[in-house]
Amino acid sequence: MYLAIDIGNSRQKAALFSENGELVTLEEQRQLTSGTLVNWTDKYPVKASILSSVGEERLDLERMLERKTRYIRFSHATPLPIAIDYQQPKTLGLDRIADAVAAQALFPGCNVLAIQCGTCLVMDFVNQEGRYLGGSISPGLEMRLASLHHYTHRLPEVSYRPVDFLIGDTTEKSILGGVVNGMADEIDGAIERYTQKFKELKVMMTGGNCEQLHFSIKHSIFATANAVLYGLYKILLFNEKAKP
Repeated sequence: MYLAIDIGNSRQKAALFSENGELVTLEEQRQLTSGTLVNWTDKYPVKASILSSVGEERLDLERMLERKTRYIRFSHATPLPIAIDYQQPKTLGLDRIADAVAAQALFPGCNVLAIQCGTCLVMDFVNQEGRYLGGSISPGLEMRLASLHHYTHRLPEVSYRPVDFLIGDTTEKSILGGVVNGMADEIDGAIERYTQKFKELKVMMTGGNCEQLHFSIKHSIFATANAVLYGLYKILLFNEKAKP
């Protein structure tokens, strides 16, 4: 079995995958504990592990993984099953790379727009030859809601709730409608532009706010909750198979 760990900006996730990519178990916390992973390595035959971090360093987890498994610390030097066509690859977020790998693995031979709805709204494109070309980054759902309160004197801080209206008849509903409908329009607009440029486009969406947004999007998408973890698993498997 294979263990993948994603240390994000606001959440930390770990997933255990079987040889054929089946998700065996998943843990998500604000901060993962090494005890959880020790329990997994004691209970399951974990061959190898990979950790990716765009957030805090977790040396405690890394030391444990080094003791218990064949461990890879994912970095820009890690061999990949896709090609990276990016002018400054060392500045490319590791989560974006893993998400792109997942997109290519789920839709081989296709043009894929991979969308992450998390702290930021991130869109990444992998072409049908399996080459990552780049994408875009804009503020995520919570960031947009918080910024309206932070950068104004009178607008209230609003928490997400489902939006089923076009016209907001209160300040709170105006903010929610503007942010949620605005993000949906941004995603739909991007999908439309990519569709015009690339034929038979597949669209994959993941991230913490995927569930809140994908019902508001007009275009057909494939929603998956753990694409980054799946991409890390595929990177780990690629490196394991490359060993003599």
